[in-house]
Amino acid sequence: EARGSLAARAERNAGARVALAGALMAQHRFAEARAQADTLFAAEPGRSSFRALLGELQMETGDYYGARATFGSLLSSSASLGVAPRLARWMELTGHTPDARRILYRAAHDAEARGDLPREQVAWFHLRVGDLELRNGRLDAAAKAFRAGLAAHPEDYRLLGEMAKLAAARGEWNAALELGGRAIAQVLDPATLAVMSDAALASGDSAKAGEYARVMEVSVRRQTGSLHRGWGLFLLDRGARVDQVARQAEADLRARPDIYGYDLLAWARHKQGRDADAWLAARQALRLGTRDAQLFYHAGMIAAARHDTASARRYLAAALEVNPHFHPVQAREARAALRSLE
Repeated sequence: EARGSLAARAERNAGARVALAGALMAQHRFAEARAQADTLFAAEPGRSSFRALLGELQMETGDYYGARATFGSLLSSSASLGVAPRLARWMELTGHTPDARRILYRAAHDAEARGDLPREQVAWFHLRVGDLELRNGRLDAAAKAFRAGLAAHPEDYRLLGEMAKLAAARGEWNAALELGGRAIAQVLDPATLAVMSDAALASGDSAKAGEYARVMEVSVRRQTGSLHRGWGLFLLDRGARVDQVARQAEADLRARPDIYGYDLLAWARHKQGRDADAWLAARQALRLGTRDAQLFYHAGMIAAARHDTASARRYLAAALEVNPHFHPVQAREARAALRSLE
């Protein structure tokens, strides 16, 4: 629909171009979305929402030099609802989590106070708060944000999927499966299916875990964009198709050299037993100072495999400090590895 609108009228049709950029991002077609953001910015460089969209695509494509300049110019616009979530993500990516939290809470409050926003959009701002809190192990705060989102837009599949992830972080496997089931009844989201597979496996139902994994693969294969990193990590964590994921991660990095691409390559190299190469990729994944438990855990386990005890201790401890519930299995493995290193 957006492409049709642009084909009919390419000039002065920013709404269709923004919609097209969003659709392309949802399909993980970030290079194409970046082209749309560049066009919007070139036409109206003074419009903060277009600048923020460009910054988001710069982050996604690994253009951190450009993103730093873009978001630096947006600091005075942090109260804008079109800027706040993207600026907060940049703050989080560069290790400024308290600033990200402050921006997102204010944005959610302002969105709730406005009477002209669709309720689905209001719920999305609460989702962003909950995502941040969940990534940082603040489970009660995440639950509160997700409940506020569902109050705004009941049965929102995105919020239900995140609540499934929250339940899994708490070890509540039946709740994770029930919430995830409500979410995937609407949309077969790969991330939610991964949570459900983990929850089924943890509760002893390996057949059901395999079924969710197969549905997840079908969902991922429907995407036409770049490698789905969540699927790649899902396979690596199970020791499946390691060489294939490593090849895909290398190819993906050539088009999209961001820190999470390097993290995926690092984990693939580790699973291949190539820990010297894995360490080089892990260092690239950590180069922005991002405080992400997954990045720290991967770096710590790779360092341990290289017998770099000091680095292994530092990164594994950091993973558990950021989020002691970052993964239903790997958080326990991080604690066990720390004990063995002592």
